Amino acid sequence: MNQAFQTIKTKVARCVGTITLNRPEKRNAINALMVRELDRILDSWKNDPSVKVIVLQGEGKAFCSGADLAYLQKLESFSFEENLQDSQALSHLFLKIYSYAKPVVAVVQGAALAGGSGLATVCDLIIATPNAKFGYPEVKIGFVAAIVSAFLIRQIGERKARELLLTGEVISAERALGLGLINYVVSEDELPGYLDNLLEQLIANGSLAMRTTKELFSYYNLPKIEEIVEQLAVVNAKFRQTEEFKEGVRAFLEKRKPNWQSRTNREEGLC
Repeated sequence: MNQAFQTIKTKVARCVGTITLNRPEKRNAINALMVRELDRILDSWKNDPSVKVIVLQGEGKAFCSGADLAYLQKLESFSFEENLQDSQALSHLFLKIYSYAKPVVAVVQGAALAGGSGLATVCDLIIATPNAKFGYPEVKIGFVAAIVSAFLIRQIGERKARELLLTGEVISAERALGLGLINYVVSEDELPGYLDNLLEQLIANGSLAMRTTKELFSYYNLPKIEEIVEQLAVVNAKFRQTEEFKEGVRAFLEKRKPNWQSRTNREEGLC
């Protein structure tokens, strides 16, 4: 069944469902509509026998640069309830990809930052080209990468997760490979053939066997992580109400350094 989407492109061929984030003029930045459309296509393909494996990629020079600027501007005027609903939509999407019944392969070229890095993190396998960049730079604008933290700790361990989330450092594909954040680094010339070989390997496997294997990981992790992510969505929504977050977003939009100091702190010489 053909479906009309505004922020993504989809196709099904040779048992592979491909989702392409399709906002290249915005470096495939996430907005609320993209979250809804990703959720919709994943629901559509969940029990579709013509789709055995999912590929998630970005159109143009970036995989996904994080939150859309216009979307960030809107957040300042959101009520807590609106922020909570918005945070829950993203957390439910991350959970859906993480626990999806079919393997999900992310192909990352260019930037995968903030929510974009989160999208890749919850996939089963990640192939990146040497120009790919990964990072969770939310702290740089006075925000927290709350939702993705639950998944990142499971992927690379607490020590390295602390480093990435506290520094907000953007890292290369090679560094991401060394941390265990991604699976493969492949040159752009070799990427099509490498991806085809990986997909053929997955397609050759038993569907029920792969589904059950994924259920094993859900058995180990999912009940607890679902509860944690629900709580983190609340943390996310509450933090959006803080003055620090609002100042960080304003500074980002105005292309200046954020001023974290309150007037009292400045007068007393405090940080």
